[in-house]
Amino acid sequence: MRQRAAALCGAAVIAAATVAAVPAEASAPRSDAAQGAPALDWSECGTADYPTLQCASLTVPLDHARPEGERITLALSRVPHTADEYQGPLLVNPGGPGGSGLTLAGFVASSLPGEVAAQYDVIGFDPRGVGRSEPALNCRPGHFDPVRPDSLPAASGVEEANLARAKSFAGACGEKYGDVLPYIDTVSAARDVDAIRAALGAEKVNYFGYSYGTYLGAVYAKLYPERVRRLVLDSVVDPTEVWHDANLNQDLVFNDRHRAFLAWIARHDGTYGLGTDPERVEDAWYAMRTALSKEPAGGKVGASELEDTFIPGGYYNGYWPYLAEAFAAYANDADTGPLVEAYENFGAVDASGENGYSVYTSVLCRDANWPRDWDEWRDDNWAVYEKAPFMAWNNAWYNAPCAFWPTESREPVDVANGALPPALLFQATDDAATPYEGGVTVHRLLRGSSLVVEEGGGNHGITLSGNACLDRHLAAYLADGTVPDGGGTGEADAVCAALPDPKPLESKAASASSRGSTLHGLLGFRK
Repeated sequence: MRQRAAALCGAAVIAAATVAAVPAEASAPRSDAAQGAPALDWSECGTADYPTLQCASLTVPLDHARPEGERITLALSRVPHTADEYQGPLLVNPGGPGGSGLTLAGFVASSLPGEVAAQYDVIGFDPRGVGRSEPALNCRPGHFDPVRPDSLPAASGVEEANLARAKSFAGACGEKYGDVLPYIDTVSAARDVDAIRAALGAEKVNYFGYSYGTYLGAVYAKLYPERVRRLVLDSVVDPTEVWHDANLNQDLVFNDRHRAFLAWIARHDGTYGLGTDPERVEDAWYAMRTALSKEPAGGKVGASELEDTFIPGGYYNGYWPYLAEAFAAYANDADTGPLVEAYENFGAVDASGENGYSVYTSVLCRDANWPRDWDEWRDDNWAVYEKAPFMAWNNAWYNAPCAFWPTESREPVDVANGALPPALLFQATDDAATPYEGGVTVHRLLRGSSLVVEEGGGNHGITLSGNACLDRHLAAYLADGTVPDGGGTGEADAVCAALPDPKPLESKAASASSRGSTLHGLLGFRK
């Protein structure tokens, strides 16, 4: 959930190559249910990494209750099936809300076993408001430009400055997109998914979602249970906490993950020279934060930007060596260069990130009720800060526009479902962005589902990221519907050991594992 605005690896914008029409018969025969749906005109848009990608667009109603009214456009991508045995479309979503799924289709198709991927049309899409879909939202360009006010509202005037930013963002969204915002929400996005299904000519869809994409998939399955063939949910949102409580609970686990990172630095004192005691390393990190609040590094990295830079380490431990080097350079040598570079790689927000954040706030603020009394926000977040200071106030300001949002909120969807075929869920025990309890809750709510747990894992988004045990379960399910069965004896139906933590960089040219870093670049972090 809450992907970050600028991913290190970034979901590359799909560059259109020579545009050549692709025959419509490349997809499965049209079903009776899809008669009358608009045909998709696929064209080649491959990249160096994913040369077989194709692109298309689909118009859908802005308001699905008024199908003859104003229409918007969704951008789609596809890697076509190549096997004689065809299992239909596999729609993939990277989460967010606000994440572009166009490149994810290429990644999933190339990361699954070849004989499995060949049986599916892997379909990516930019949800309404996102990326190459139209309109693409950007409420307030420059909203995250450095240096922002300190996230911690301890000094005089800091809370007022942050409140002014939140109000300005909400006001700008209402002024620019007032006619659109009532329809930027998860239920509308789920109805778009069904419009994509119909346009593909499929009676049923297969769906594979990460992070917020798990909630979108669960909502789609609630609205259209008869149209779900297979359902994969990786890093599962707790649907009983959307969205206010979910964000407060995130803060607690992100604090734990940040401390796990600091303890990892302490174990590698020979490389980083910050001490062997994790508490001493933590003191040094907060001393760095205090110093940067007074004198931002390179005129760019103040206290808030420092938090932005290190929060991605809570999503994916493959970033730890880079963050540790930047921390050590500053703390040991007063060298700000590596810290500024880390900020630019992990924390800085570009236009794509501004778009993602605009959709993120639009969906979350519309999906469910948030407190409108700022005193309640203040009390909640100071209480969390006392237990978990690392991300509490940064996260509060990230979501604060919802206190002033210009639309009313919907009621959350009850995703409990007894009408689905067996679904397959994946959850890491120490995931911070979507804490473990969410996977357990959805396992209970989706009758007949199976839960695969990565024991000791702390990354967010765990399949197709290098863990062969997890990927075997995924491949078996997509191949023939096989799910593990724990016999009802515990929360998990299968358990996989987590991958080991990374090692310090051996050279400046070293990098995280290619699959893991590519996936987490596509999923992003926080938006």
